[in-house]
Amino acid sequence: MALKIYNTMTRKKEVFVPLCEGKVGMYACGVTVYDFSHIGHARAMVVFDVIQRYLKSIGYDVTFVRNYTDIDDKIINRANEQGVAFNEISERFIKEFDDDMRALGVEMPTHTPRATHHIPEMITMVQALIEKGKAYEVDGDVYFSVASFSGYGKLSGKNPDDLLSGARVDVDERKRSPLDFALWKKSKEGEPYWDCPWGRGRPGWHIECSAMSQKYLGETFDIHGGGMDLVFPHHENEIAQAECTTGKPFARYWMHNGFVNINHEKMSKSLKNFLTIRDVLQNYHPEVVRLFLLSNHYRSPVDFSDQNLTEAKIGLERFYALLLDLRTIKKAAKAEGGGLEAAEQAALDEVRGLPGKFTEAMDDDFNTAAALGHLYSLTRTLNGIVDRCKKDAGFTLDEAIARDAQKVFAHAGKVFGLLENPPAAYFENLKNMGSASHGISKQEIEGLIAERLLARKEKNWARSDEIRNSLAEKGVILKDSPQGTEWSFKQN
Repeated sequence: MALKIYNTMTRKKEVFVPLCEGKVGMYACGVTVYDFSHIGHARAMVVFDVIQRYLKSIGYDVTFVRNYTDIDDKIINRANEQGVAFNEISERFIKEFDDDMRALGVEMPTHTPRATHHIPEMITMVQALIEKGKAYEVDGDVYFSVASFSGYGKLSGKNPDDLLSGARVDVDERKRSPLDFALWKKSKEGEPYWDCPWGRGRPGWHIECSAMSQKYLGETFDIHGGGMDLVFPHHENEIAQAECTTGKPFARYWMHNGFVNINHEKMSKSLKNFLTIRDVLQNYHPEVVRLFLLSNHYRSPVDFSDQNLTEAKIGLERFYALLLDLRTIKKAAKAEGGGLEAAEQAALDEVRGLPGKFTEAMDDDFNTAAALGHLYSLTRTLNGIVDRCKKDAGFTLDEAIARDAQKVFAHAGKVFGLLENPPAAYFENLKNMGSASHGISKQEIEGLIAERLLARKEKNWARSDEIRNSLAEKGVILKDSPQGTEWSFKQN
């Protein structure tokens, strides 16, 4: 089937046909850099990271642009609070954001423009809108005239007349309409500014993305995305500015990811349930966070809770455990068909059918939840074969099953940004993270296990049980087998 994308503009899934064959231009709104990024930001960044990864995997040459808003009221206010220049705040939090993205495994986009580096392009766009009668200047401020654009509201479905009737009395009587929004703001005393035809000032938020996206992707490009909260007014205003400037369609497909709720409540600073990315990564491996964020369809809301994160952790461990088994248990080449038992042949068929199912799911508006469902199903099937290999010394894993399965998981992992660690290294990292959160080091645990082994050899069962119980109190679970003692941390 062809790739279909749900277009917010048309409110339906559409077959994706790029503007230029074989190429995709995509813009996703970035962050305003005045504070640490939160888990809601993480969802948007991971979603569009996976989208561009998948587009590349099916052969597209992708130009992906994601901006930094590095001049804004929030940045200025934070700078004033701390008594520093605005760019000290923005520089700091650009670095912090980039560090968070690296930790989450989010690939660097093709271009990451900063608003302050593109002021000339914004001034040019504002000037063009004034000349076309779509904007007007009042005492150094420039406003877009919403009434001048007949298409206003087509993305959000909002009717300008309804917006007007519901508008509160506007405190700025200089505006022709309460709906008109700022393209350029006259700088107040002590605020940063740039010289322009209307005096000293700085750009409004909406004009930034219109100017930067068109500079790197052209007047019309393929995909524009961001969080659901940006549909109105930000993206609606971007469309108005851009299309009134060029007279051409702006973006051809509009994509928006759903919200992140925390324990069934909308994430909010006022509710004190606001989690930064780095706070979350203190307790969960980055791939666990990615898997959690991809476990729901990108347009659906997702509930951030310890239970859901734990489920994602368990799921990721199952993938890695299977990959470790596929590498380490004994294998042998067997003839297909008559040489394979029915269960083995069924497993091989499922492995070889997985790429088609994976593509079908992703082609259906990037349905990562369905694609992951196929991977979980395959994991259950393969674990049945692996368990028999472990229990039956005379039974070996078919090399074709192991080889093809590893390729399947490697491909899915590359698209999702998962399974990018050697399995043994992943479990080692997991133990180190658990040691930090449980207050006991890996060396202490392994030392106590060695002491317990000696106690068992000496038939000192009381000391053996004492060590087991002591570790259990710290959340360390022991599993004895003929091959030795394995340990792990108890799931929350």
